[in-house]
Amino acid sequence: MSINYSEKIPNNVNLTNERTLQRALEHWQPHFLQWWHEMGPTDFEKADVYLRTAISVDADGWAQYGAVKMPDYRWGIFLADAVADRTIGFGDAMGEPVWQQVPGEYRSTLRRLIVTQGDTEPASVEQQRLLGHSCPSLYDLRNLFQINVEEGRHLWAMVYLLHAYFGRDGREEAEELLARHSGDADKPRILSTFNEPITDWLSLYCFTYFTDRDGKYQLKSLAESAFDPLSRTCRFMLTEEAHHMFVGETGIGRVIKRTLEVMKELGTDDPAAIRAQGAVDLPLLQKYLNFWCSSSLDLFGSEISSNAASNFANGLKGRPDESQYEDHVLREASFAMESPDGHGSVRTEQVPMLNALNEVMRASYLKDCEIGLRRWNRGIERAGHAFRLALPSPHFRRSIGAWVDQPVTPAGKIVSAEEYAKLIGDWIPTEADKAFVRSLMQKVAEPGKMAAWIAPPDRGINNQPLDYQYVKLQ
Repeated sequence: MSINYSEKIPNNVNLTNERTLQRALEHWQPHFLQWWHEMGPTDFEKADVYLRTAISVDADGWAQYGAVKMPDYRWGIFLADAVADRTIGFGDAMGEPVWQQVPGEYRSTLRRLIVTQGDTEPASVEQQRLLGHSCPSLYDLRNLFQINVEEGRHLWAMVYLLHAYFGRDGREEAEELLARHSGDADKPRILSTFNEPITDWLSLYCFTYFTDRDGKYQLKSLAESAFDPLSRTCRFMLTEEAHHMFVGETGIGRVIKRTLEVMKELGTDDPAAIRAQGAVDLPLLQKYLNFWCSSSLDLFGSEISSNAASNFANGLKGRPDESQYEDHVLREASFAMESPDGHGSVRTEQVPMLNALNEVMRASYLKDCEIGLRRWNRGIERAGHAFRLALPSPHFRRSIGAWVDQPVTPAGKIVSAEEYAKLIGDWIPTEADKAFVRSLMQKVAEPGKMAAWIAPPDRGINNQPLDYQYVKLQ
């Protein structure tokens, strides 16, 4: 389906034939632009940014690149093409036709799922709004802004569903998506990770590696939904989401590459010496990985969840890539679940698979996260160092579920509360660690130049050279 850019709101959903819906969305549009002005990237509205914009929902040639001022970016509503004769792929109604409208009995649950997903999109823009002032290069600054405008478009994707299928309730929820703000004491974002401050680029790379990867898993789950407009919306969002994780994986990889260069120059792996040279030592990077991975793990919810069971059984939310599994109903399946026994040990019990779907997805997510770890560790090994980065235990630093507030080390060992409190500063960034990282965050805005704490990327964007002026600052 082609995207109509002649309209006030670009779309491929025939808004012109839905005049009431079109008017409602055009009423919401200036509220969105005001939110962007107040909560989007600060002080960069006049900059010309080399951005990609969706021109099609076809996987081949779906985007074009060009210089755009961010407030003029053409945010719109794009759904992947409908699959002919699509049927429900899981749950108790498996094999029945998918829904083009919201069944009354699932109205509130679907609205909650859409609002929760929608709330994460503007939240990350708000978390990252000040980072432009400490960018390590114009290449990185452009990537930040690309993420920001696409998160804004993902907000539009969810707002369209709310307006189109949920009536007055949906319109009110769409307004609330702009009223909550990341870290706000009175009206924070719904999920805790999206209220964490991101004050440095090392946090940004970890966020885009871990938290945006959670976003991928959530979108893949919703892309399986029996509610076809939600499925189609999420399928196209996944096309844009890939770049966000690319920024995280390559960003961390470039930090490691530069650190290894400094270690070679100095002939030492001493963290103090490496920091004195203005680079990020590997133990410090491990702390950041521990923090953002553990925070993102909470986004999957409690290990045992009746909501997850109901959403699956009712066809609302499947497992990512549901077709890879043999059993799509799960009424007889069970799962071996670990939980603390209250005496410093771990017990394992069999629970219904339907109730364990959050944990199943969390385990799959961690396997996906391991791919980058293996790549980074190969580079460290080739450089001749014994240090290895690792993912923390899924039981470490949890604030939801069976392991909430349990004193578990990143290696998965249960220790005393006193030992945990004593050692937590060895596992996640301390205030001194954060202050050091912030001290590295000096803005570099000359084409082709790079901050001293990060290596250049392997290639430019869209075949442009690295010294291309990806952002023309005013």
